[in-house]
Amino acid sequence: MTVKVLVDAVVLVSVVLALVLTPRVLARRPDAVGAAGRSVPPLAALALVTGLVYVNQVLFTVYVLRVHDGDPSFIARYLPAGWFDLATHNPVLRSLARGFPAPELLAPSVLRVQAFLELPFVLLAFATVVRWLDPGLYRRIARSALLPLAAVSYTVVFCVVEWDLRNPYTTDDIAIRAASAVLTPLLIARMAARDSAETRPPTAFRLLLFIASLGALGVLVLVGYDTALLYNLGRLPGRTPLALAAIGALVVLRLTAARLPVRPPGPGPAITFVGLAVSRWLALFFVPALAIRYGVTFGTPALAAGGGLLTMAVAGLYALRDASTTVEGRHRYGRVLRLMAQLGGASLAGAGAAYMAARWATGSYYEVSLLLASAAFLFTAIVVCGLTDVAVRRGQLDME
Repeated sequence: MTVKVLVDAVVLVSVVLALVLTPRVLARRPDAVGAAGRSVPPLAALALVTGLVYVNQVLFTVYVLRVHDGDPSFIARYLPAGWFDLATHNPVLRSLARGFPAPELLAPSVLRVQAFLELPFVLLAFATVVRWLDPGLYRRIARSALLPLAAVSYTVVFCVVEWDLRNPYTTDDIAIRAASAVLTPLLIARMAARDSAETRPPTAFRLLLFIASLGALGVLVLVGYDTALLYNLGRLPGRTPLALAAIGALVVLRLTAARLPVRPPGPGPAITFVGLAVSRWLALFFVPALAIRYGVTFGTPALAAGGGLLTMAVAGLYALRDASTTVEGRHRYGRVLRLMAQLGGASLAGAGAAYMAARWATGSYYEVSLLLASAAFLFTAIVVCGLTDVAVRRGQLDME
């Protein structure tokens, strides 16, 4: 079987499993909140894993300098262009390499360490995003079948791509990835079981902070992939200003979100819908996320895009159903129609913003264009939904 067929198969199976199992997870009663003061948020674990990835990059550079005279071609010839832009000319690393004892023991830094760390890097990033939006949903996902299924789905895709880019370390990497697929879900489930964060009702401002936080984290993930997971430590100086700006923005955004009222005034129906739609989409997209991402480059792009759009459409239907139940009072069906008109206007405005963002990002990696377009769509749609909710509420008060 070809790589394309295998990746497409993982996309299909992952999407089907997500559509079947996610509604059951969403329908469960929220798990009990863990004991305060004992929880480790996924963002902290993600920072630790990221630090280990960069430590491995330093050790890999030392290994290449001492054992291969600074020439990574012994492994680079097996992989596509865009890898192994090393920082072998950095004076600090060269000094470290000169005094490093037994550098041949650093051989596992060649692909093997990254093979173990890549899965927790991806899963913890996704878990961080879900917890920002809804800690209760994070706990339910982490303690359900969705988490091990996501680990298996991601690992199968990683291994298929590994096999397509076969090299002397491929067999070791596949075995290491399998071990990571067993251990990583156990770790995250244990973290979630002790999590003590409370779910807070969505508001327009809280959702805007979430989208901005998602954008900042997305920048950091892309920088991590570009400079570390692809062994391009030589690119880090050029990416450092962007990474520092994203870190600074993320700190401000999360501190601001933590200081918002725990029990704010009830959101309007359009903002309620957006909060429900985003949370349900995150749950539905969790299992097939990586398969869909790799399906664009290694599989059939149309199938990958269709899978992603299907999860969005189903999430929207669930959210519309649930948001409609919150519309009460006289003329309920008229209010539901008004809600749909609000959402239609917000979608059109968001689509226009997404188009402009995608045009602005032309020539970048497609992940960059997708991140900017998605953030622009959601940010604009949330603003429009918030404003129309306020207008509708004022109109109702005036009528009364």
